[in-house]
Amino acid sequence: MTTEELHNIIASDESYRIELTTSTGDMDKFQEAICAFANDMPGSRKKGYLLIGVRNNGDIDGLKVDDALMKKIAGIRSDGNILPLPVMNTEKVVTDQGDVLVVEVTPSFDTPVRYRGRTFIRIGPRRDIASAQEERILAERCAASLPTFDTYPCREAKLDDIDVDTIIGEFIPKAIAPDVLENDNRPLKEQLASLHLFNMQWDCPTYAALIMFGKNPKYFMPGAYIQYVHFKGSTNGGEILNERRFEGCLYKILPELENFIRDGIITRRPVPISILREKDVLNYPYKALRELIMNAVMHRDYQANMPTRLYQYDNHIEIMNPGGLYGQARPENFPHVNDYRNNVVAGIMKTLSYVNMFNHGITEVQDLLKENNNPPAVFNVSYLTVFSVIVKDDVTKDVTKDSTHELTERQKVILLVIKENPLVTIPEMSLKMNVVTRTIKRDLEVLKSKGFLKREGSRKEGHWEIVD
Repeated sequence: MTTEELHNIIASDESYRIELTTSTGDMDKFQEAICAFANDMPGSRKKGYLLIGVRNNGDIDGLKVDDALMKKIAGIRSDGNILPLPVMNTEKVVTDQGDVLVVEVTPSFDTPVRYRGRTFIRIGPRRDIASAQEERILAERCAASLPTFDTYPCREAKLDDIDVDTIIGEFIPKAIAPDVLENDNRPLKEQLASLHLFNMQWDCPTYAALIMFGKNPKYFMPGAYIQYVHFKGSTNGGEILNERRFEGCLYKILPELENFIRDGIITRRPVPISILREKDVLNYPYKALRELIMNAVMHRDYQANMPTRLYQYDNHIEIMNPGGLYGQARPENFPHVNDYRNNVVAGIMKTLSYVNMFNHGITEVQDLLKENNNPPAVFNVSYLTVFSVIVKDDVTKDVTKDSTHELTERQKVILLVIKENPLVTIPEMSLKMNVVTRTIKRDLEVLKSKGFLKREGSRKEGHWEIVD
């Protein structure tokens, strides 16, 4: 943004989309303003601007914007206090009179947007909490746009297909501020619609309501369950030692999953650290596995018939869910850029404390694994229709050894594919990973030159061998 563009915004008479402030520490004020701009009550679809460092009369205050302030304001986008997540951009504009921190907010299609359970809107030059009628308008506007699958109406379903008692008694008090809830006298369906759990036009629940609170979500979405299998050995050709299905709405199965990870997967073993002392060592850090499985159910494609898979082997765990990278997230920018296939589900899971902060999970997982002496998790983002991650046991000494930090994610996946099937052909790898054969050949040459891989036997009858 140029200085001229900044002055044009300050001088604009469209006060409903501009807020001026000289404060740098009132985070509540900033987040309320961003929430209000995202709701775009006038329906103009014009971006809103929070200008930090400008007085109410339009004069620039002489502020010095440093990196700490930039990071603090930019962090509003992903701290989870504003749900659904706002689309915003922060930029420093340097003028002769001082710096201005410009927060540009794009109107949301997924309204109403709430800050800590309250819906803020702009009414001319000021912001306020939306009335029941104004919330209804925002909800109807959202129903017309239907940005993500979980906001779509499930026209086969009825109100009786969701657990209304749980929503009213346990979820709504956590999602809506007490004073707002006390004054909300709307009919039940309108309250649910404001939370994107009901569609007034078709008089039916949304898919988000069925996923989170449905009595039998699998009836409407055949793949909406989690399949756990424990195989003996390191491939899925081994003997099945244990098998379990987690079926039902996420509100009920997520606590079961937490307990199962803690009691059914995590193991402790004593390791001597001196002649008289031992310490307990975990095969996997609980918080890392929990974060990965929560991300899997939050980001999966619920239109697919494939379940979310949690497969355990002797030396690693693989989590695979239907649906590749979504929206703005691509192989070249993963994991630094994230997007949400199921915005409403993500917001509900945040409200229920199953996820804490958005777009920080993978970094935290890798830190937890490193702290527990596990190799880094290997994320496979090359598939178009699935997303998988492999977590190695802390005692594993194979293809994820420390020197693999020199390899690309695709080269690591190639090693894992070969480990599962040493007879795999180049065309098979090309098809499985959705890349051309010459790319596979080039990666194989790199792996051989770095000492990770060698070829035994002839080209037609030989096999690949991973070098320890």
